[in-house]
Amino acid sequence: MHFSIFNLLGYRDRGTSIASLYDNAIDAVRHAEQADFEIAWFAEHHFSNYSACPSPLMMCARLAGETSRIKLAPGVVVIPLYNPVRLMSEIGMVSAMSQGRLVLGIGSGYQPYEFDRFDEDLEHSTEKLIEFMEMMQLAFENETFSFNGQHFKIPDTHITTRPEAGMPDVWVAGDNPMLGTFAARKGYASMVTPRHFTPALLKAARSGIEERYRDAGVDPARLRLGVLRHVCVTDDKAEAMHFLDHVRHQIRVSQALRRREELLDGSMIIERPYDNEPSLDEMAEYMLVGDAETIAERIVAEARAADTDQMLLQFQTGGTDHRTTLRSIERFATDVRPAVEKALTRNAAA
Repeated sequence: MHFSIFNLLGYRDRGTSIASLYDNAIDAVRHAEQADFEIAWFAEHHFSNYSACPSPLMMCARLAGETSRIKLAPGVVVIPLYNPVRLMSEIGMVSAMSQGRLVLGIGSGYQPYEFDRFDEDLEHSTEKLIEFMEMMQLAFENETFSFNGQHFKIPDTHITTRPEAGMPDVWVAGDNPMLGTFAARKGYASMVTPRHFTPALLKAARSGIEERYRDAGVDPARLRLGVLRHVCVTDDKAEAMHFLDHVRHQIRVSQALRRREELLDGSMIIERPYDNEPSLDEMAEYMLVGDAETIAERIVAEARAADTDQMLLQFQTGGTDHRTTLRSIERFATDVRPAVEKALTRNAAA
């Protein structure tokens, strides 16, 4: 199994120090590198306490000087919200600053609240993403390029900061069918969100992505799938339930933003239950929260259901205490991962 750390940088309490969110994320990534996590991901969101990370590439650039081995990744760049030539230049720049450790996560966006404030049309976001990726491939594989698309028209241009190795490894977020078919044709990896929090939901999510591969005429066996999961390794039930309460907060805020149902108290999104919301006890039954043995068993079950060997793990959410985050990272490395690898090796032999 390949494990990464995912950083949303959200907060739940008014007055939270934004600088402390960044400092804690940097500290968590350092610990993750020491624990042999493979990639550090940073989300992109705007204008609310759901996430205080408007520029994941800037976080990757900062971490390039704080780390030496772990790969760095925006998870994801919301491509329609950028000027395309500036974005591809900055992608190339961060790739160079990290000595080629950049992994590129991309998405077309899903929050109308954000798109309205960028004066962008969410309806055309997928088309713009696809045009951008076609442009960037031309820019990174040729000395100069030009482009004449429906949304972007670029005269002959040289991108100075082209990655030495060409296109970075690309991961795609979202369940948009058009984007899924495009990703299949390009051979990009796919990632699914924590909404798929049971083995059955993960299996269904994989089936949906495999259908996009068939639409593209690509063998679904070529699918690389990453699963984004919340994790808290603890033997204390009260601590586990406290963490799950923060997870529920994050999901509630995300659902409100997705459905254009957000209500704000100044800068803070008001937390409200959403349709068919599971209880904390139901979440505790499936999510990767609890003692090391339980989490290892659930990871193995999810890996089988989703037929995946890639997991993106979020250790901080809402108002989670930083000490809890670091303790979970360390216990995951020492107690959970060895149990997972032992179980998967035993299953492979059988």
